[in-house]
Amino acid sequence: MKRLLQILLFITAALSMAGTAGAQAAGTLKMPAYKKTRLKNGMTLLLMERHSVPLIGFQVIVRAGSAGDPEHKEGAAFMAASLLRKGTKTRNAEQFAAELDFIGGTFSSFANADSSEIAAEFVAKDAAKGLDLLSEALLHPAFPQDEFNKLLKQRIDGLKAAKDQAQGVIGAYYNAYLFGRHPYARPTTGDENSLAAITRDDAQKFYQAYYTPANTILAVAGDFSTADMEKMVAQKFEGWAARPAPAISVPEPAPVTGKRLLLIDKPDSTQTYFRIGNIGITRTNPDRLYIEVVNTLFGGRFTSMINSELRIKSGLTYGASSFFDRRKVRGPFAIATFTKNATTIQAIDKTLEVLRSLHEKSVTAEDLQSAKNYILGQFPPTVETSQQLAGLMAELEFYGLDDREINDMTAKINAMTLADAKRIIQQYYPQENLVFVLIGKASEIGDAVKKYASKMEVRSINDPGFGSYAASEGPYH
Repeated sequence: MKRLLQILLFITAALSMAGTAGAQAAGTLKMPAYKKTRLKNGMTLLLMERHSVPLIGFQVIVRAGSAGDPEHKEGAAFMAASLLRKGTKTRNAEQFAAELDFIGGTFSSFANADSSEIAAEFVAKDAAKGLDLLSEALLHPAFPQDEFNKLLKQRIDGLKAAKDQAQGVIGAYYNAYLFGRHPYARPTTGDENSLAAITRDDAQKFYQAYYTPANTILAVAGDFSTADMEKMVAQKFEGWAARPAPAISVPEPAPVTGKRLLLIDKPDSTQTYFRIGNIGITRTNPDRLYIEVVNTLFGGRFTSMINSELRIKSGLTYGASSFFDRRKVRGPFAIATFTKNATTIQAIDKTLEVLRSLHEKSVTAEDLQSAKNYILGQFPPTVETSQQLAGLMAELEFYGLDDREINDMTAKINAMTLADAKRIIQQYYPQENLVFVLIGKASEIGDAVKKYASKMEVRSINDPGFGSYAASEGPYH
């Protein structure tokens, strides 16, 4: 514990200094140089040598996520990723955890819609041991039945708790209703129906199908010699036999036309949680930086239009925001907040009023400059640590981007005009075509919310699942 505390204090001091330097250098932000290579088996390796702090960050991205889950087995990708450290061919879960703790390392694995990922970090002097643990988890997971059973029970219990709190599941209901039969409608961590059907073999089959060298990116950043790290990685991973992975079809989703509303009835609810939006943008949308600037003003910071009107001025909520979840193909756009039952209509009306005002008044030159300064000030501290840089390298590679994403950011943001902002608002912020998803007490709000959509559905939160992903009506047919 003492050793770990010393490390943490050292890191905190180093990052504080780095943060100051990053803020000062915001106007000349540049992606540090790194080497890209490909192992003989097809695995992509990215190496960024930096010696400011004695830490090494690792980021693994496997090009397969919940969009590749078998039908009615939603959660297979999540279970496969979560089980990687829960037992390997040479270590059980306890041994793996003990060895990780002994060297003060971190290791997390998860799945999202498009990918499965591992993030790990180790002190530089323990790089060989850390790489041994990482490679063991990635190449030789055992998927022990008892660990699968524990994880499955945790997920089922967690789902019950989330539905009881509502805020933990509003996103799953929103995506299911927005995307209909599209793969993005599927809940990444599963639902009551799929978790009842999923088996340990389903998780293992997902791993065997998609965890292949050519499907994998490994990014490493930190205190090491590039030549030495490349040699170490090759020794650990070149024995991983190359094999093809099946293609995952993720079609471009079509936006919803008109207005549709889904009310999830939670009879004991004293608050209404809601999301309003439509299909958004891809990670590589050419307007992504301009959209980020506008969204910073609209719903991306504490002083945003949405939060100012709904929280600061009216006190209708403790927080309101908007976001674009950028994915391989177009992900969701949503305005998200919550309020008391009695103020549900007032809060929704106010939300739509702010959206209407955005279209009618656009933004001022002062607003635009404020958002530019905010982004350029907030971004550098997010790409300073070894782990952050490893994650950034892997992300850029995954989406087919390069260092121009960082190197050109400042110039592109500073070049944005009021005419650009107006175009972004008109093009990417829907006003007439909207999806509404609410979780609340239907007996109190049901009749009143009918006015928002020509089509309204009511379901019970006690019904299993979030939607019929294979058969529901939706924008993807």
